[in-house]
Amino acid sequence: MRVCALSISSERDGDVHTLGLTGEVDLANAAEVEHELRRIEATDAAVILVDLAGVSFIDSTGIKVLVAAAARSRGDGRLVLMRPTPAVLRVLRIAGVANLLPLVG
Repeated sequence: MRVCALSISSERDGDVHTLGLTGEVDLANAAEVEHELRRIEATDAAVILVDLAGVSFIDSTGIKVLVAAAARSRGDGRLVLMRPTPAVLRVLRIAGVANLLPLVG
């Protein structure tokens, strides 16, 4: 049995708030990611960066959280998903949502 935890870091520097994710984003922890995203969205941060460089796996629940956050951000465009790993990018493409997300790097 394989268990991989998710580590979440959340840090603000001026007008930019960075949410760093490391590990697996799945059913077991997607609610924590959503909670933190909504907390950050409620602030006056001009840019919200979600750093996906440390994410080794994402399931449909994690994808749903990212797609919902991107939808909420469409009006102000402040959400940026940065540095997705090849594994995560592959899953997002297979799920057909990569083009719906504000991905960079």
